[in-house]
Amino acid sequence: MTVKKTSAENMETSCGFVALLGAPNAGKSTLLNALIGSKIAIVTHKVQTTRSRLVGVAVHGKDQMVFVDTPGIFAPKKRLERAMVAAAWSGATDADAVVLVVDATTKISDATRIIAEGLKASGKKTLLALNKIDLIKRDTLLALSADLNELCSFEETFMISAKTGNGLDKLKDKISDYLPNGPWLYPEDHLTDISERMLAAEITREKFFLRFHEELPYAATIETERWRELKDGSVRIEQVIYVERDSQKAIVIGHGGQSLKAIGKLAREELQELLDRKVHLFIFVKVRKGWSDDKERYRNMGLDWVQ
Repeated sequence: MTVKKTSAENMETSCGFVALLGAPNAGKSTLLNALIGSKIAIVTHKVQTTRSRLVGVAVHGKDQMVFVDTPGIFAPKKRLERAMVAAAWSGATDADAVVLVVDATTKISDATRIIAEGLKASGKKTLLALNKIDLIKRDTLLALSADLNELCSFEETFMISAKTGNGLDKLKDKISDYLPNGPWLYPEDHLTDISERMLAAEITREKFFLRFHEELPYAATIETERWRELKDGSVRIEQVIYVERDSQKAIVIGHGGQSLKAIGKLAREELQELLDRKVHLFIFVKVRKGWSDDKERYRNMGLDWVQ
């Protein structure tokens, strides 16, 4: 995946990591896609869609910004949830700049308060990005900004819309101030360090989330098990949806296999557009009881094992 970007030759360059933090459904993944100009993060209306840290790379003038989209931070109960939250805080700790993304259309949630208080205690310099401003009146935005800055003294507040792109250039201008001088870490046409195999699994997981609207998506994980390049230039991809119970397997497959076929059709169409070639996608459903307590599954998702 490549896009045309400004060359860094003959310029004093800067490069650094930027963590995008926020409560579930704040719009971090949509923002990441907008900042780098390509879809690498899946987006659904459901909370906790992002499970692991996802890196996206953007060039802004002489600066290369390595954005880290983190899982939404909330009060975790299960092992998988604890691993997701740990990944989010780890992304902030290691970053040169931190952006707290807040859904401006809602009241300040308990999760947002937890994050703001945690950032204040850490002493980490943080920018505040009020997202979805295209859906709310300015007076409400100003009041929300004031309330949030009482929780944590942000370096600066930005009014943005990840959907329309409004305010993103100003946000990137400010982020540039935090990046250390030095060579770029990636080639200028590099967009993400996620592998094609993992990206394919994420795309299928997005279609899976959109198909099922209750708790089922959280009881499943999707892995790309085989990726085979064919002589005609197409690719054969085999994936497995792991669920925890036989009853869940039946739901995923659907009557006459209709649910699984629908997920596969949407995923294949998007993969063909993304990869710019024909894709032969085969999806299987398997029961793996207790997969969320399996260390191997955490490694596949890019998460650390937590107690």
